[in-house]
Amino acid sequence: MNPKVVAIIPAGGSGRRMQSRNPKQYLLLDGKPVLVHTLLRLQQHSLIDEILLVVPEQDRSFVVENIEKPYRLTKIREVISGGKERQDSVRNGLARVGDDCDIIVVHDGVRPFVAEETLSQVIGAALRFGAAIAGVPVTDTVKQSDGAGNISRTLNREALWLAQTPQAFGRRILQEAYLKAAEEDFHGTDDASLVEHLGIPVKLIPGSYRNIKITTPDDLVLAGAFLKQD
Repeated sequence: MNPKVVAIIPAGGSGRRMQSRNPKQYLLLDGKPVLVHTLLRLQQHSLIDEILLVVPEQDRSFVVENIEKPYRLTKIREVISGGKERQDSVRNGLARVGDDCDIIVVHDGVRPFVAEETLSQVIGAALRFGAAIAGVPVTDTVKQSDGAGNISRTLNREALWLAQTPQAFGRRILQEAYLKAAEEDFHGTDDASLVEHLGIPVKLIPGSYRNIKITTPDDLVLAGAFLKQD
């Protein structure tokens, strides 16, 4: 029997850094909202059984009528109200995951270029090791600031990676990580950091530099260029 894989897609961003009145996930990319491009990638992946889409509460009806239905996103089991922060939104999605789920994949709603192979490899690693994320090695020299605008040291980039999504975990591992984080009021920058806080190793899977998170106008321009190459 194949493991059941549920994807949680947090899509609660605003348009602040995008300098837009419209939230970035709804901005059009080649005629379709960025979020639709992302959801179609997961819809078409054979290992993804269900999608739990987490959006701002006031957007739920809009998303159902303008994204879920017209684009026939049949793997969306539920459109869920998000929370104040991303961690709160993922927690709300996690609460709706059934006990029959084996693997939970968390993927940003504004990463529309996730490759099928990356999803497969991250899910496979989570099945084998319990926790895995996609990431790419740092290519630039990285400086650490002293807080006053001066360089305090240069970090060894050979050991540094940029974390991406998808991130995949055994259901019980992620549930335990979120429970511990709530009990200790711990806030992480991604889901892997909560699992790390639990003391469980997280496997790094080489991703792609094309797997960008669209947050600024420049990102949207780059995304358009990627689409022209495809």
